[in-house]
Amino acid sequence: MKTWKKRTKAVHAGIRRSQYNEVSEAIYLTQGFVYETAEAAEARFIQAGDDEFIYARYGNPTVAMFEDRIAALEGAEDAFATASGMAAVNGALTAMLRAGDHVVSARALFGSCLYILEEILPRFGVHVTFVDGTDLDAWKAAIKPETKAVFFESIANPTLDVVDIKSVSKLAHAVDATVIVDNVFATPVFSDAIAQGADVVVYSATKHIDGQGRALGGVILGARDFIRGTVEPYMKHTGGSMSPFTAWLMLKGLETIELRVRAQAATAQRLAEALEADGTLGNVIYPGLASHSQHALVAAQMGAGGTVIAIDAGSQDAAFKLLNKLEVFVISNNLGDAKSIATHPATTTHQRLPVETRASLGITPGLIRLSIGLEDADDLLADLRGAIG
Repeated sequence: MKTWKKRTKAVHAGIRRSQYNEVSEAIYLTQGFVYETAEAAEARFIQAGDDEFIYARYGNPTVAMFEDRIAALEGAEDAFATASGMAAVNGALTAMLRAGDHVVSARALFGSCLYILEEILPRFGVHVTFVDGTDLDAWKAAIKPETKAVFFESIANPTLDVVDIKSVSKLAHAVDATVIVDNVFATPVFSDAIAQGADVVVYSATKHIDGQGRALGGVILGARDFIRGTVEPYMKHTGGSMSPFTAWLMLKGLETIELRVRAQAATAQRLAEALEADGTLGNVIYPGLASHSQHALVAAQMGAGGTVIAIDAGSQDAAFKLLNKLEVFVISNNLGDAKSIATHPATTTHQRLPVETRASLGITPGLIRLSIGLEDADDLLADLRGAIG
């Protein structure tokens, strides 16, 4: 399997077949497992084997298949599947941090990620320093010998700023800090975050991994010692594990993720280029555009611009008018779906942030996030042009 390409791993990695040798992965809808003897139960609680299970909160065969497959796809040693993307972010951070620890984080984050770093961690004595994620000098100044971890979104939500994984990782590793990357916008298809220096990668599986808006899920990926020695004890005792049925959905999503995401990114590239050429919007932001300030970094780090575009209509009123004219795009707050989705971050996903903070992050009143789906590119472009006009 080590020689397989991502597309093959996404279909075959991690399969555990029962005695019936089913083709499609089995859903093991059970909360517990039976032991042949009391001695066997005792032995398993002392040390469960690689393919032995105790309780669904600790692990499950269907969940293990998803963990093995996404780990193979990402190039990680191991993975722990969680109930949601935010459970993954919270678990990756909280499992390893203690009172007095120091974290350096990019400030441009999804609203719930920012809440954990601004509100939750400081309650328990963790010190957090925020920096401009695109400024390597700011990272260098903020990372101290006592820094325990750094955290950032490889592509920021929703402004699409890109963080240099390799360079930030080098700075963090110089003081033995753990690099935790929220890699949702990069997707497992375009990601080489671990090869580029990240120690831990988190995904909201709700997005591209499911890809069809069916279920919440998340995953934490990294070295086996970190996943099983640090993350698993925290997650299994605090209850953030993924359900077997959700894991099965995510397995099915992984089978087509390469095809879906590459098609979505190709459409996003075409739409961004067309909208920029039209010149009717104040700003078109897409990492795949030559006009993006970090286009060269994107090309080296991902090889494609991803599935999300940001446009600026100029004002909240203009943004709402545009949104309300859309016919193919749906107004919602998810991304990575087969359906194209339009979101107004200032009044939804990032509305809890003070106006000054939103302004400093580039989340203007007119900013609209467009998650590009699987519809025909001509239909999507006509829909956007009609709404803009």
